[in-house]
Amino acid sequence: MGFDFEKLDIYKKAINFATNIYKITKDFPNKEIYGLVSQLRRAAVSISANIAEGNGRYNKGEFTQYLRIARGSIYECIPLLEISLKEEYIIKSGFDRLIADCNELAKMLNGLIKSLNRS
Repeated sequence: MGFDFEKLDIYKKAINFATNIYKITKDFPNKEIYGLVSQLRRAAVSISANIAEGNGRYNKGEFTQYLRIARGSIYECIPLLEISLKEEYIIKSGFDRLIADCNELAKMLNGLIKSLNRS
């Protein structure tokens, strides 16, 4: 790990979340490859990507804005997961785990944003 953002717990958690999304969507039907699978994967990857990109900016204001975009990507995942559950592409226990991850990621991001705004 050579970059500062790679040391952030929120970044590590976001990478794990995206990896779990990739694993769970492998079993989705082929008809969803350009629908739910693509949208869910892009939203999940966007979380860690925005944390990394924001950390590479030159001021806290820009970093905070990228963290807000990452938070939006977390919230984008929620209805996509709900649809996946309703369509029976994922089981309830998997859904519950991923939603819990979304909640934890959102709390961690909110804490980091507040910390940056105070400093």
